Amino acid sequence: MREIVLGSTGIRVPQNAFGALPIQRISKEEAVKLLRKAYDGGIRFFDTARNYTDSEEKVGEAFRGMRDKIILATKTHAVTPEEFWKDLETSLTLLGTDYVDIYQFHCAAQAFAPGDGTGMYECMLEAKAQGKIRHIGITAHKIHVAFDAVNSGLYETVQYPFSYLSGDKEKELVALCKEKNVGFIAMKALAGGLINRADAAMNFIYQFDNVLPIWGIQKEKELDDWLFFMEHEPEMTEEIAAFLEKEHEELSGEFCRSCGYCMPCPQGIVINQCARMSLLLRRAPSSAWLTEKWQQEMAKIETCIECRVCASRCPYELDIPELLKHNLADYRRVLAGEVKVTP
Repeated sequence: MREIVLGSTGIRVPQNAFGALPIQRISKEEAVKLLRKAYDGGIRFFDTARNYTDSEEKVGEAFRGMRDKIILATKTHAVTPEEFWKDLETSLTLLGTDYVDIYQFHCAAQAFAPGDGTGMYECMLEAKAQGKIRHIGITAHKIHVAFDAVNSGLYETVQYPFSYLSGDKEKELVALCKEKNVGFIAMKALAGGLINRADAAMNFIYQFDNVLPIWGIQKEKELDDWLFFMEHEPEMTEEIAAFLEKEHEELSGEFCRSCGYCMPCPQGIVINQCARMSLLLRRAPSSAWLTEKWQQEMAKIETCIECRVCASRCPYELDIPELLKHNLADYRRVLAGEVKVTP
């Protein structure tokens, strides 16, 4: 596995990193075992966030006494200086460190800048001056915010969704990061679980020598898929290339990435699953999604009051109420046997 440099940070790591959001769903013992196995397998970059419940605590426990051997990135969802400092101190305590390699504004609605009246970027500068952070980053789900951040010259890394389902604008963003010497961290490289072939996902990313993918890992089998590439160079075969082309034709465009920023729904609709049910039925064993529980969850779509709060929150500007209706109609056709899916 080749190493890449994250822009002006100078951080050099294998192009294969650990996204620690999913470990909040498993026990501390399981998480520590998984994280240490990732390290033993050669992974050196670990990305977490203050908003990921106990993820930071688990990362801190796994790498106690190993601080100089890994790169730690975490995030704050703060929008006020008071929240910023509280989050940073909490993160440092839970991670068991006195500094973070990359501290990122989390899902930022704007690219904070000095003098913008928020005081947020000034907090980053002060934290850096104090030695509590080493590099300033930002994560975004709205592409104009990511472009603003890169063009501002204020951020050393940008984290944005990037996978083989991405379009020309996302590839343009990656190219701009390379031009401006800004590190690009790829989140959602599996498109919220819609991508289910590790070899295809890795081969796509490997075409870009300035992109660091942070794979969301929860199970040992998932980790094994990525550790395989530490010893085996990704190879773009004709079969994989054809598969990528077919996938892009079928899935690119208007689909839910399951980021969850649209929620909660006042009617209790599980939007981040129901709005992509048609794809889930076709990309995983359908039996898991045709249970009585999920039939009840899908039926809640009929209670939608068209408040459109979900649509206003969606980073991808999807028409969520219409997407939900489409998925419900398709779901009922599957239930009725009018449409065949994999059992």
